[in-house]
Amino acid sequence: MRVAVVGATGNIGSRTVAALQRDGHEVVRISRSLGVDLVSGDGLDDALAGVEAVIDAINYQSTDRDRAKTVAFFGTVTQNLLAAEERAGVGHHVLLSIVGIHRVEGNPHYAGKREQERLVKASPVPWTIVRATQFHDFAEMVTGWTEQDGVATIAPLLVQPIAPSDVADILAEVATGEPYRRTIDIAGPETQDLVDMARRTYQVRGRTVKLVPTWSAVFGPEMAGDVLLPGEDARIAPTTFDEWLAQQAATV
Repeated sequence: MRVAVVGATGNIGSRTVAALQRDGHEVVRISRSLGVDLVSGDGLDDALAGVEAVIDAINYQSTDRDRAKTVAFFGTVTQNLLAAEERAGVGHHVLLSIVGIHRVEGNPHYAGKREQERLVKASPVPWTIVRATQFHDFAEMVTGWTEQDGVATIAPLLVQPIAPSDVADILAEVATGEPYRRTIDIAGPETQDLVDMARRTYQVRGRTVKLVPTWSAVFGPEMAGDVLLPGEDARIAPTTFDEWLAQQAATV
């Protein structure tokens, strides 16, 4: 099967490419660095020629928290992508989204993902939306945003983290099957406290960082409780946080 992966050079995109190739599929890698501009649409039609399914794993890295800019980016690239897919006769659009985005207001990234979901659901291209919980490396990423002089603030979020490799495997499986025409939640097997995840990750890395739990940093109390946890019918991926940590320790 010929499958295009959008955001193919990113964390999840590159893993998804590998998962598809491992299973014998032909993969078209799409990213700006590979010559396809999703914002302008340049190169999309050529890239999608003969493609049967598209996995959208694109991310948006911004140094500000401008909601309008973030929503505009996600909206533009999604509209361009869906229009090109319709012209190419693509039979399945798979969007990687995030569990809990409809329960949190004020987060620009979540607002952008909600716009993506809205456009995908309104498109004539058959679709599946895969909402994932936070990845196992999320705690380390969050503290990296705030760390100064060996001190980092971090919200005590309750999460059910999933391994990036498991996300990629599921995306590859979903894309090569029939469209669900609905959203599905995917998550790891265990709930975790984000502060404890950060502490244990730094321990494996051999680093000492003082963690300051607070709701006054990047994430606020609107994300407390079970807001970020998956629904009862979520698909549970196999890799635990402990197993992921062991893999990280092996690479140190």
